[in-house]
Formats: sequence, structure tokens, C-alpha cells
Amino acid sequence: MTAASLPSPTPRFARPPGLPVSDVSSGVGLVGLAGLILWIAFCRSYPEIAGVLGIGGALGGERGVLSGPYAALAAMVFTALPMAAWSLLVDKVHLRPSTGIEWSLKRSLAETLPVSVVKLCGLWATWAGLAAFYGLARWYWGGNYLFAMEVLTFALLPLVILSVPYVIWLDRYLVEPRDATFQFGAFMLGGGVIGREQWDGATIAKHWRAWAIKGFFGAFMISILPPGFAQIVESNPEQLIGRPVEFVMLLVTLLFVIDVQIGTVGYLLTLRPLDSHIRSGNPLLAGWLAALLCYPPFVWGIIGPGNSVLSYEFDTPGWAHWFAGNDALLWAWGGVLLFLTGIYAWATVAFGIRFSNLTYRGVLTHGPYRFTRHPAYLSKNLFWWASVLPFMVTNGSLVEATRNCVFLLVVNAIYYWRARTEEAHLLAEDPKYREYHAWMEQHGLITAPLARVKRMLTGNPPPRHEEPQPFPAE
Repeated sequence: MTAASLPSPTPRFARPPGLPVSDVSSGVGLVGLAGLILWIAFCRSYPEIAGVLGIGGALGGERGVLSGPYAALAAMVFTALPMAAWSLLVDKVHLRPSTGIEWSLKRSLAETLPVSVVKLCGLWATWAGLAAFYGLARWYWGGNYLFAMEVLTFALLPLVILSVPYVIWLDRYLVEPRDATFQFGAFMLGGGVIGREQWDGATIAKHWRAWAIKGFFGAFMISILPPGFAQIVESNPEQLIGRPVEFVMLLVTLLFVIDVQIGTVGYLLTLRPLDSHIRSGNPLLAGWLAALLCYPPFVWGIIGPGNSVLSYEFDTPGWAHWFAGNDALLWAWGGVLLFLTGIYAWATVAFGIRFSNLTYRGVLTHGPYRFTRHPAYLSKNLFWWASVLPFMVTNGSLVEATRNCVFLLVVNAIYYWRARTEEAHLLAEDPKYREYHAWMEQHGLITAPLARVKRMLTGNPPPRHEEPQPFPAE
């Protein structure tokens, strides 16, 4: 998972010598996490709160917890607002040159309005293209995706209306208002719209990469918000204290809810004043292939249980089955799973409002990214090994155990492929990431030993600092 190159904020934590300052402060994700936890607590306590306030239930019925899909959607507001406020008031990200904004400009409306009109045409045409894609793609009209389609359909009109004052206002302060969206608008209007201005194909490709990422992953993230949120709000942890498997899996679900909620905000809150806009989408075809293999609809039939191509769970009931009857071992093994899931969620929280796949939005060097360049991928893949135990099968077949292990190793290889393509993207974009990459090779708690082992196996010398060339399309 990659993140726009931003100026270095004032460091608020001790940093090892030579490690670049993180472009995203740790405070952003932490206040978002606090807002999410407070909202979950409110939803769980709603019956008591409503009773004190004298609020009746639906149709006069009994009051219940707020566990519906709209409560899950509202959680994004309570997560996003604190992160946006911290970014503006504490980190003052709106003043960074990397936003592309110069607040002292304040061009006249007459000067920028023609540009804004073209840009709005490009923006609305982009949204129309995404809507057409949603309409044509069958998987969006069944299961959890129906909720995502309902949300996006409802949001369309307000977004169209609000985009008008937002674009007109922002264009007055942008250093270069003729950006990728403007270029696409010029293309849609036939080029040469303002004077003899012509559209640029490479810039339009960049525009569509960014919006394809937002459209594809945004709908997916919204679709998976409700189930986990409902489970957490409706749960009764006190009843699970003596049942280690159920208690551990409830906490695992909570950590995944944190990951999904903050991750969804990251996909949707791509605004220049927050310096959270997408600077570039990964231009490498291999990067897209590796990432899309891990998400619906592509993941269906390829990775996962059942008869998928890379199914690694044949006759594998998992850790709860093999350690049943030994509560001490169940608690210990459950603690390992919680630790790995906690690293996975921490990696998302560290991104704050800048989380998304396949994008370049900042260089992270704090939190788990101080120890390894890909903490989410590493912890997720280790979690699968520890929870599934693919080498332990109920039918006692060595062939099945071997097959499970081989297929899980192939899945691991796909994530390694994703990591390498993401690194290639960032190495070509940002000298600061190159510094971070080199520092991790030598000093990263996890990355450095693995890099040394790799050099020993391949016989390659330690890497020298080189300057990769930027991608021509960018």
C-alpha cells in the first residue's frame, strides 16, 4: 500500500538517525481511531442514552443498539472529521506546497471561471463513466454491494451540487488549475476550449488511473462496512470471557472494523486542501494485476476456501479445532492472532486519511513502517498461516497438506509481487522514498535481516543509492 510526497512535518517523536521524517503524522490516525471508538461506544449504549433522553424506539417499540448499515456509514463521519481537523489545525497541511495551492493568489472569478467550467465537465463525465461501469458490472447488484450502490446513488446529486462551489473556489488558489481533470474536460469538449489549449493524453491517463482506483476500491470498502460493525455493536463480550476462541475472534473483528473504517475514509477523502489527494496511480500493469487478484470479483474463484484455484483450506478446520480442550494454548495462540491483526490494523491507522491501494500519497516512516516496508502484507500472510494451519488436515493426507501449503505460498507470492510493484512505483516518484527504502535495507528491524538473507542467497552486493527515472506518463 503506497502513499503524495509531502514536505516533512515537524517531527513529534523520536526518530532514528537517517530515517526520513514521515509525511503523515501519527496524530491523524490516532484521533480518527478515537472518534471511531467513541461512536461505537455510543451505538452500543444507545438504549440507555435514549432512555435517559426519553427517546422511544421505532413505532414506539423497544429501543435497540445502533447496528444498522447507516450507523456503520455514520462511523466514517466520526472517523473522518477528527482526522481532517487534526490535519488542518495541528499539522496545517493546507499550507504545504505539495497541495498545489497558493493561498495568496486569489485570482479573480472572471479569470478562473472558464477553467472551472471545463474542469466540472471533466469531473462529471468521470462520475458518469464510473456510474456506467457500476451499471454494467453484474457483481455490484447482489450481496453486500447493493448497499454500496444505494449509498453512491444517494450521494451523486449532493456531490454534483457541492462540486460547483468547491471547484470554483479552489481554482482561484491553485498554482496550476489546468490539472488532469481539466485536461479530461477539454478532451470531452473537443479540445481547444480555452483559447488554443489542447488536452494531453498522458495526463488524462493519469486522471483515469486515480479515479479507477477510487471507484473500484471505494465501492468495495463501503460494501464491507456493515457486517463487521453490526457484529461489534451487537456483541456481548462479558459472555465470551470464558470462551477463548469466540472472544479472540470478536477482538479480531474489531481490529478489522478499525481497518475498514479508516481505510474507507482514506479512499473517499482525497482533497487537495487536506493534502490527501492522489498524486498518481500506479502506472505498472503488473501492479494492477497483483492488487486486483486480491479483491472481488477477481478473487472469487482464485483465492479462498471452497473450490477456488488457490484454495489452501481443504480439510483444514484451523487453530480452534486442533487446540480445542486446552484453554491455555487457545489463549496463547489467540494472542498471536490478535498481535498479527493488530499490526495489520495499525498499518492502516498510520496512513490516516491517506490510505488506499495503488496510489502515491505520501511516504510513511512511523509506526509499523519503521520496522518493515510492508507491515500489513507481512502480518496478513502470517495470520493466514497461524489461523489456518494448512499443514494440519483432518484426513491425514500428506498430499492434501502439501497442496494446501503450496497454494498458500502462491498467495504469499502474490502479495510479495504487490509489494515489489508498489516499491517500483514509489522509487520512481519520490527521492524521499528512495532514502527510506535504503535506510530500511540497512536498519529496518525486519526488513534489514531479510535483505541480508536475500543478498546471501543471490550473491548480490549491498545496494548502492541510485536515482530511478520517473515514469514518462507522470
